[in-house]
Amino acid sequence: MTRLPLQAALFDMDGTLVDTERVWWEAVERVAGRPLTEADRPEVLGRPVEHTARWLAAGTGRPAAGLAGALHREFADRVRAGVVPRPGALALLDALARERVPTALVTASPRAVADLVLDALGASRFAVTVTADDTEHTKPAPDPYLAACAALGVDPAACVAVEDTETGVASAEAAGCAVLAVPSLAPIAPAPGRTVVAGLEGVTPDRLRSLLPRRLRVMTWNLWYGGTKVRDHRAKQLKVLTEADVDVVGLQETYGSAAEELAEALGWHHHRAGENLGIISRHPVTAGLGDPDVGFYGAAGARIRVRGGEVDADADVEVDVWTVHLDCAPYGPYEAAFDGLAADALTAHEEGRLARLGDALRRIEEGPDLPVVLVGDFNCPSHLDRPDVGWPVTRAAETAGFADSYREAHPDPVREPGHTWSPVHAEHEDGSGRPEPQDRIDFVLHRGLRVLDSRTLVTGGIRPWPDVEDNDWPSDHAAVITTFAVTPAAACGKSVGDGA
Repeated sequence: MTRLPLQAALFDMDGTLVDTERVWWEAVERVAGRPLTEADRPEVLGRPVEHTARWLAAGTGRPAAGLAGALHREFADRVRAGVVPRPGALALLDALARERVPTALVTASPRAVADLVLDALGASRFAVTVTADDTEHTKPAPDPYLAACAALGVDPAACVAVEDTETGVASAEAAGCAVLAVPSLAPIAPAPGRTVVAGLEGVTPDRLRSLLPRRLRVMTWNLWYGGTKVRDHRAKQLKVLTEADVDVVGLQETYGSAAEELAEALGWHHHRAGENLGIISRHPVTAGLGDPDVGFYGAAGARIRVRGGEVDADADVEVDVWTVHLDCAPYGPYEAAFDGLAADALTAHEEGRLARLGDALRRIEEGPDLPVVLVGDFNCPSHLDRPDVGWPVTRAAETAGFADSYREAHPDPVREPGHTWSPVHAEHEDGSGRPEPQDRIDFVLHRGLRVLDSRTLVTGGIRPWPDVEDNDWPSDHAAVITTFAVTPAAACGKSVGDGA
């Protein structure tokens, strides 16, 4: 199982690396002039000074600015008196340094207080420091963690944030980081993408790596009559799949046995539906979905068990992957470019494809609440690319909750058109010399996953139609490959931090 590499470890300060949450609690009690209670925790723990000052002002009628100044002074005086690293904190920082994993300090405390703590911890331990003074919004907003990742030049999905409060956890999770929670004063519940431990003692860089999402790289590929238009097509298909390092492939135009043959050669699992559709996967296929005898056009699915690997073999995740092939005629880009049809006529001619996709969407909705990837050759453009026409097929998928992974990664259709039709047709094949309309008609859509990257793929030497038999690329479509982050359903175990 491929996990994302650990690009950085991001640490909260107060209560996580140093035992200052109690110091802060005592400072707030001193300024408030009363003991704090459980009901006060949400307004105190993990909050910036200004937030707590406004909360105190609302309850006392005292000016918030004066309360903020008093809180700063009380807390800073206590920090100067000495702060103690939490058990295991320095050992983990040192281990990360030995393995050259960058670290950042991400705190809701002001710069003046952070600098005092850094003097005690050693400022050189951190490549980046983000404080409440450095972003417009601080925790629980994602801004501090996003700023730290930007400064380090890393992807939040490949980072682990270490936090001790629900406020900090919310900030890190909103930024897209995996979270290791080490509650200090208040318990924190496990959740998807979040692991809760009693403390940092015994936590290692490898343990942090084990918390990162798994990579699931999904490809859609129309094989073009199984690849039979190209010499040695099966060997060329296998070369493409091996070099692309994909995990699951939704196939169209399999021409009968392509899915079985490719899976057998790769040592993978497969699901075949009818004569035209198939899914191959390096992860186990646990169920076939949809009509097993689907025709040339239609949809078929497979349930994939994404394996957890050696560290958490019990934390497998199931993902439903569907491949669709929608009717090729009437073809909207031809009708627009060659026949001059208006938008309303183009939309009306999408009814056949819309009905076929609607059937697939209904079948998907009948399944359990799992992440879903819907890939295929839709034989129509996207409303996200050509807004002059309300292309209803991709819009229907969007209405059903599916996001277009390529457009998530590349929002500008002018700068990154992502054309998939056609690498072998520069001119229309009727011999007229008219330019072939180039469009993005192959998609990797998803619901319930996070996109890390998406790209089109065409490799090797290509000659235009009809001189294609020696092409290295054995298809008339470009493939689309999207890399997703897959998070386990939830970390196992009860909430800790209250000594229980």
